[in-house]
Amino acid sequence: MRVDEFDYYLPPHLIAQTPLDKRSDSRLMVVKRRTGEFQHKYFYQIGELLTENDLLVINDTKVYPSRLYGEKTDTKAKVEVLLLKEIKKDTWEALTKPAKRIKKGTVISFGNGLLNATCLEEKEEGIRVFALAYQGILVEILEKIGTMPLPPYIRKTLNDQSRYQTVYAHEYGSAAAPTAGLHFTQEILAGLKAKGVTICYVTLHVGLGTFRPVTSDFVEEHHMHSEYFYMPEETARILNEAKKQGKRIVSVGTTSTRTLETIMQKYGKFVACSGETDIYIYPPYEFKAVDALMTNFHLPKSTLLMLVSAFATKEIMLNAYKNAIANEYRFFSFGDCMLIE
Repeated sequence: MRVDEFDYYLPPHLIAQTPLDKRSDSRLMVVKRRTGEFQHKYFYQIGELLTENDLLVINDTKVYPSRLYGEKTDTKAKVEVLLLKEIKKDTWEALTKPAKRIKKGTVISFGNGLLNATCLEEKEEGIRVFALAYQGILVEILEKIGTMPLPPYIRKTLNDQSRYQTVYAHEYGSAAAPTAGLHFTQEILAGLKAKGVTICYVTLHVGLGTFRPVTSDFVEEHHMHSEYFYMPEETARILNEAKKQGKRIVSVGTTSTRTLETIMQKYGKFVACSGETDIYIYPPYEFKAVDALMTNFHLPKSTLLMLVSAFATKEIMLNAYKNAIANEYRFFSFGDCMLIE
């Protein structure tokens, strides 16, 4: 398949630049994956769409405020660094800008010396490996001097950093938010639980691949990045029991989906485990774990659009996107939501 088959035109004004005042006021398109029929609702109506026969799987990863602005200690040249992944204790892979200025041995200072980074290795595509030096707890320092690593298509300043974090974010480790979960509030979660909807957690730390476009001409030639995932014992038990009972497994986001499908593909059931996944889902992938998918609207020609096209079909998805554009839905990270049933 050609990557161009997953292209569509999005008017720039539909790219959401800021979150809505209230998370759950986002719109919700409900798509029937077998027929292509759809309805227009709001996310605060999600309780009307889920029942006690549903099990909701959410990703509890937490985004590091990992975009840092500093200066080289020798020349005072300004540098931007985006921490992506901790390779080992205090050694990180990071996107750097401008990367050509950062050579092995370069030292960068952030926050008037609160954090220093020494370049250990130069990699391709602007990636550098840094050794970090600081006093205290890294997360607390990042919360003082770092900002949220918003995607490049968001050009407005985020005044409230917590809005790029789900209300249930718990495990630090992501370079980007699992955006399908941004619509939930604590009130909505409580309402779903009161209705009998089961909610369980997995962790997948969103990594570098989020920022990488598909550059190959053909879908099959793209090399998928790997990301860390974790499923706890309790979640595995709940999911296996739900499968036995014939309950519907509703995955919140492509990250939760990739975790569930990785484990089911490897073991044939849900098991407590952790590791790296580079699962690449595109048509005609056959889903083994997920019955319904909640997700935001994705970039043209992206692996995420390919994933949802595998869940429904490419024709149904592109038609739904066309309708969303005609109805002025808001797209991407701070945009509206879709429930594919």
